[in-house]
Amino acid sequence: MTASLGTIRVLVVDDEPGIASAIKAYLDQEGYAVAVAADGDAALLAARVFKPDVVILDVMLPGKDGFEVLQALRRESDAFVVMLSAKAQETDKIVGLTIGADDYMTKPFSPRELVARVKALLRRTRSGRPGQALLFRHLRIDSDARMAWKDDGPLELTTIEFDLLLALARHSGRVLSRDQIIEQVWGADFYGDDRVVDVHLGHLRRKLQDGASDPAIIATVRGVGYRFDDEAA
Repeated sequence: MTASLGTIRVLVVDDEPGIASAIKAYLDQEGYAVAVAADGDAALLAARVFKPDVVILDVMLPGKDGFEVLQALRRESDAFVVMLSAKAQETDKIVGLTIGADDYMTKPFSPRELVARVKALLRRTRSGRPGQALLFRHLRIDSDARMAWKDDGPLELTTIEFDLLLALARHSGRVLSRDQIIEQVWGADFYGDDRVVDVHLGHLRRKLQDGASDPAIIATVRGVGYRFDDEAA
């Protein structure tokens, strides 16, 4: 593992030295702290020691593949994850997003575009609005503490899940399209697939125990978007 000085910490996981070096060089130019790992076990060790804000993770790795690494990461880290793959199959992208990736890029790719996507993800944590407690029949959401409770029980939400919940709750009763949700949660310059909204909302609904057929909190408005329906307290 190698690292350079900086504030934002980025872990690059790729077994191709040329690709890893190119990505690191572009990230170094942005002033980020960069660590590099070449296999799955090294990546998990680096994540525990380096505590990255962002992980750039190749799917095809020696030993544990990127999907296995991602699943392990999600049990102990809330870092943003951008997956890289030489495969263009849609199923790989869906799998990555389903198990917790925030973005997905297919090789070959532009390192500059990758850096732009990293910046877009990081901006989500810096675009906060003045905090206030939002109180509903089932939910209480504290935007300052970034915590949420359902029926007085704390919810274990990822960064994206909390931001999705907060974005919808702030527009309670209104339908938000995928594009509107992406702009509020990922930022206006998001480059990825808009289905990432559906994937992460699916995770959020399961944690809310909000049935898809008869939801009490987040309703799907077919062909339009999503609506937060929990009644104000």
